[in-house]
Amino acid sequence: MILVNGVANAMIQPSDRGLSYGDGVFRTLLLRDALNGNWRRQYAKLASDCARLRIACPDATLFEQDFAQLGSDAGVIKLIVTRGAGQRGYMPPELTSPTRIVSAAPLPVYPPQCARDGVAVRVCGLRLSRQPMLAGIKHLNRLENVLARSEWQDPDIMEGLLLDDTDHVIGGTMTNLFAVRGNVLHTPDLSNSGIAGVTRERIMGYAANLGLAVSVGQLTLNDLYASDEVMLCNSIIGIWQIRELERKKWLNGRYTALLRTLLETIDD
Repeated sequence: MILVNGVANAMIQPSDRGLSYGDGVFRTLLLRDALNGNWRRQYAKLASDCARLRIACPDATLFEQDFAQLGSDAGVIKLIVTRGAGQRGYMPPELTSPTRIVSAAPLPVYPPQCARDGVAVRVCGLRLSRQPMLAGIKHLNRLENVLARSEWQDPDIMEGLLLDDTDHVIGGTMTNLFAVRGNVLHTPDLSNSGIAGVTRERIMGYAANLGLAVSVGQLTLNDLYASDEVMLCNSIIGIWQIRELERKKWLNGRYTALLRTLLETIDD
């Protein structure tokens, strides 16, 4: 089901700025996260991204009414907010009515060994551009991710890592990244590029539960190769350990499983 401003299967105007310019933001989450405490985090991030683009974010209660229409069979929910319809030209209209789109889809089917044993990952050739004005925002222009994901067809490679133009690791095509060295949980600085996901935020908050300090900074591939454990996360997969990256292989570590348990049991 697709709801546009609360109406099932309604049409999106061809003049909508989300379609014309990617002028909007989105979030992807599990249905259960739309119905429990994690929804507060998701909505706060959606509203924050809208505010950074100066788009009026619809009230949380409108999305909650949409969720009630989706039914219990929905697995993955995608929320989109665009600036709304406007005249031709890049200049945003002074007065706009944002478009709210909520869609439901079945859960993607990943092999169970992805969570159990970890995944094989490659390094993408595409390099992310740096743009502090957009960094961290889940905006609708995801062409870099589209092009990066088109670089491989091998079904055994579950994700591709994205570096910026200074060869610092930013994350995956669909994931955020963590690396454990000793008792420190490292994650890339996203102040110039990348997406700041809700699951990343949650994991950073849970690190203290496991006796881990959090370090946000620049990471190179050599930093990953020297790490005890490297992990990928998003709101749909939860958390996966990287088993193999280019020339490096890891055995199962302890922190991926511990963090998965926290993600699945803490409702915040």
